[in-house]
Amino acid sequence: MRNLVLLLLTCFALGSYAQNNTSYWQQKADYTMDIDFDVETHQYKGKQTIEYTNNSPDTLNRVFYHLYFNAFQPGSEMDVRSRTIADADPRVKDRISKLSPEEIGYIKPLKLTQNGMELNYEVVGTVMEVDLAEAILPGASTTFYMEWDAQVPVQIRRSGRYNAEGVAYSMTQWYPKLAEYDFQGWHAHPYIGREFHGVWGDWKVTLSIDKDFVVGGTGYLVGEPKTKRGKTTYVFDAPMVHDFTWAADPDYIHDTYQGANGVTLNFYYKKTMNEQSLKNWKELQPKTAELLEYFNTHIGTYPYKQYSVIQGGDGGMEYAMSTLITGERKFGSLVGVTAHEMAHSWFQFLLATNESIHEWMDEGFTSYISSEAMNEIMGENAENPHSGSYRGYIYLANSGKEQPLTTHADRYDINMAYGIAAYSKGAVFMAQLGYVIGKENLAKTIKRYYTDFVFKHPTPNDFIRVAEKVSGLELDWYLQDFGQTTNTIDYGIENIVATDSGTQVTLKRTGLMPMPIDLMVTYADGSKESFYIPLRMMRGMKDNPYSGVNRTVLEDWAWAYPTYVFEIPNNGRSIQSIEIDPSKLMADVSPDDNVKKL
Repeated sequence: MRNLVLLLLTCFALGSYAQNNTSYWQQKADYTMDIDFDVETHQYKGKQTIEYTNNSPDTLNRVFYHLYFNAFQPGSEMDVRSRTIADADPRVKDRISKLSPEEIGYIKPLKLTQNGMELNYEVVGTVMEVDLAEAILPGASTTFYMEWDAQVPVQIRRSGRYNAEGVAYSMTQWYPKLAEYDFQGWHAHPYIGREFHGVWGDWKVTLSIDKDFVVGGTGYLVGEPKTKRGKTTYVFDAPMVHDFTWAADPDYIHDTYQGANGVTLNFYYKKTMNEQSLKNWKELQPKTAELLEYFNTHIGTYPYKQYSVIQGGDGGMEYAMSTLITGERKFGSLVGVTAHEMAHSWFQFLLATNESIHEWMDEGFTSYISSEAMNEIMGENAENPHSGSYRGYIYLANSGKEQPLTTHADRYDINMAYGIAAYSKGAVFMAQLGYVIGKENLAKTIKRYYTDFVFKHPTPNDFIRVAEKVSGLELDWYLQDFGQTTNTIDYGIENIVATDSGTQVTLKRTGLMPMPIDLMVTYADGSKESFYIPLRMMRGMKDNPYSGVNRTVLEDWAWAYPTYVFEIPNNGRSIQSIEIDPSKLMADVSPDDNVKKL
């Protein structure tokens, strides 16, 4: 815990990073909650105190709360969107529209005060709009107190009750959650089905539930649970998180496994699963410890002292110090979903981007690092562990249905476009950056990004600036074209002509997005030679990525010129083939003209 405190103090002391032209700041919200849960009615009563500190330079006259469970009601935005989008999520479709009053989800505020004064508020779908009794001045703190009633929905969309595998309660986004306010203003997005954003703070949660239920989730258990009148009361502390999640079931097995740096890995899974599934969950535990070490090494040290892998939900979803995953999977799938969701502890819960508007930094960066981890830990040994992401992105880019990565997560026209953009194109953004600046610089960039922005809310510009500092290269064009437009990469070999002094090669740029070019020449005797064409606007070059292969650095290529001509000198060896980017890390959307055989 002492190391965590020191890390937090260091992060805030270094608070001059990023966020446009102002010094860095972020709000703080410390939660205390007391929950009384009734497993017969699937309802609960809550009391919540939030100590809110306004670290912004602005005076706040209003605040907003998310009431996520209100999405699970007929006629909600989530319901209507699911019924009108062309490729509805099969887990939802029209099911919300058919929920009865006993099956819907809701959070009903009963009382809200600020420093003891009653507040006026209006519930608008999944958002509660609140007029303050007194403005919160810059640097000032205030205390909000709320009482509410809630019901857990039958429909499982991350959260809910009694999922397909019989897990009783998957309690995610289950409480009134104060919306984030940052340099862009309020982020009081309605819950339509995508992502989340939250305020950093310290949490204390007291939960009373039927004594037969086993509970796991965010935070550290304080003392021993106490049982009285048929209910067990748990108290959890969670320092410096921006969410709190829990799950409960009477049939949970609870195993622990020791991870690196004193981290306890917790596993909660149903004892009623078949024998093979139970065996898979046992074998998952040492693999999870390996994943923890991998992410510690390749991103940065996990600062908390526990992480929980919990059977629940409707697939896999990341939360603070925990994940909910469906558990009846083949072993490889079980490890894969754990790798992905665990990686989110870094690329989302410690590097807390606003995943509603930068969803690709969340899902894409996580997909990149979890694929790297699986390649090593599961012995996949793929030359390019991201080839699937490349195929997905190139399909989308050629489909006519791509939208830029700046699109809000809820505003994609179809689910397919969102999924490929956020996961696949986001992963390609990272892997392809390794092509641009070199793999060693990419590895250094990821680690420095974590060091500079852990416990903050970094933006795309923050990340690319770290890459610039590490590599010494200009990279604004890369973020602009690949991260903010649908411009595509398309280079080709247009012509090869023998000359008296060698072989003249003409390359063409068809796509709008610029890139530096690695070009590999293979000779008839099997030897190879590399030619590197720097991109002028990069103002520099990467190191030779092909050890043992001689590289010639050519004159740089300015983007506005659609063709580029150079000559391979006659060296007495006949050329067998010429290939643009043999690594396949450049996401060329039409690679058929990238190789010419002579």
